[in-house]
Amino acid sequence: MPLVSGAQTAAAPAQVPADVVGEVTFSRGVGFAQLPGSNPRTLGVGLPLQLGDRLTTAAGASAIIKLQDGTRVTLRPQSDLVLQQFKYVPDATDNNMLLQLLRGGFRALTGAVTKQNSKAALVKTPTATIGIRGTDFDARLCQADCASDVRASAEQLRAANLKASAKAVSVTGNIVAVADSGDRRTLVHGSALYPGDMVETSADARVVLAFRDESKVSLGGGARFRVDDFVFDRANPIDGRFMVTLLKGTARALTGLVGRARANNVVFKTPTATIGIRGTGLDMSCDDNACSFFNWLGSIAVTPEGHSALQVLEAGQGLFVSRTGIRPINQLELPGISRPDAVEVDQAPLFSAREVDESQTGVYVFVRDGHIELFTDRGTVHLGRGEVGLAQDDGSVLRPLRMPRFLELDPTPLPSHPNPLLATVLGDAGIRPLNQCR
Repeated sequence: MPLVSGAQTAAAPAQVPADVVGEVTFSRGVGFAQLPGSNPRTLGVGLPLQLGDRLTTAAGASAIIKLQDGTRVTLRPQSDLVLQQFKYVPDATDNNMLLQLLRGGFRALTGAVTKQNSKAALVKTPTATIGIRGTDFDARLCQADCASDVRASAEQLRAANLKASAKAVSVTGNIVAVADSGDRRTLVHGSALYPGDMVETSADARVVLAFRDESKVSLGGGARFRVDDFVFDRANPIDGRFMVTLLKGTARALTGLVGRARANNVVFKTPTATIGIRGTGLDMSCDDNACSFFNWLGSIAVTPEGHSALQVLEAGQGLFVSRTGIRPINQLELPGISRPDAVEVDQAPLFSAREVDESQTGVYVFVRDGHIELFTDRGTVHLGRGEVGLAQDDGSVLRPLRMPRFLELDPTPLPSHPNPLLATVLGDAGIRPLNQCR
């Protein structure tokens, strides 16, 4: 295939078509962009990319592209990616992106399209669809090539890093999570929450937070709820911790395996009192100056702020605690908020994991940050930070318990790398950063 000459490359900017959606920002080795029915164009820095382009890289080649919304994608060697659909207009409500991965894989850092609309960005593969919810992730379509990468590695498998404390289900209305860093992200069904996250719900919003230990918390509108600390190992729940704070609004909570193993390790804080549990279902409603508590399962111990004595509430009992006084109540009306024991939650798509042979073929996805929904006609898994998903060739979808080495040790440069050429040279030499994929 003839290469594009320097004169042709220099003249290209004057001939940029109207349907350009991005450009090449880095290229190494042999690669092409080709529209249906047109001649291939050699991938090179500055090459405009058009809607419908099929991007192809040869063995040992890679390329980084940047789309108009800021999305960056590194196409790994021996890969084919089609820019099937793309629209981006700032503040528009119908922005969208559809990529088609036919072979190989890529590493991506998504842009504005995925941040404006949680359902606007998809990657289609022969096996599964990847729903992108504003994220930093890798995708790899594996046949015999991935198994070859594994055989060449002497590294040991390590456990995939499941960091999520909880995931959002039964989501209605506008809900955001605010991290310790101040970063805000919109929550949709399956979105992950981590220690330090503050959940904020709009006035008409509702959400159920499903925790890994099977605890569930339903939040009403206008709520501010923080996950202070959460630790859970299913094999050793007695060492778990569940500590949360309701700063404002309404919540209905049902405690899970941490509370059953050691009730003292579960704590609910509010502006006016701290709640300890003894196998509990409870309702809470708070503003800055007062909170109401009502217990409907088990018992709770309420310790008002500034007091050392606690009050134990059995099922059917409640308490109003303000800055100036305390009084019993016999009911707490929370209309429109489901009691969590009435909410069915399928834990498998959210948290389950199992051992998988690295030679297993299919579509693998690794999430460095954000939220990915990996789905087929046979199932779905929701992936958060540090999680891996696999859609097998038969359409079954699961979460591998261990990180595949062909993902962890991938020498292909990240699209955000400041010096991708140096990264590829080091990768070819078998030298990788100590924090690769972590």
